[in-house]
Amino acid sequence: MDFSFQSRWKEELVCICPLGKLVLEMPMGVPSVYIPSEQAWQDSAPAWALPYWQALHSQLVKWCADHGFPLYVDNSASVFAA
Repeated sequence: MDFSFQSRWKEELVCICPLGKLVLEMPMGVPSVYIPSEQAWQDSAPAWALPYWQALHSQLVKWCADHGFPLYVDNSASVFAA
């Protein structure tokens, strides 16, 4: 699954793929991106996105590196459908 990424004014990162859109935390005070751990993902992501944590994570690693943002995997990070 291929994702594209767009930052949004509410300190959010929109992750877009053919199946839908997800929103992750992207605080601007200290520019960074947060994604739930793979285990927490299973409890919080929309049903259609459950199998795609690994694909999203690996693409986020590259995107964050390309844009100079640290990426944090955090059990308390939020994810929701856009």
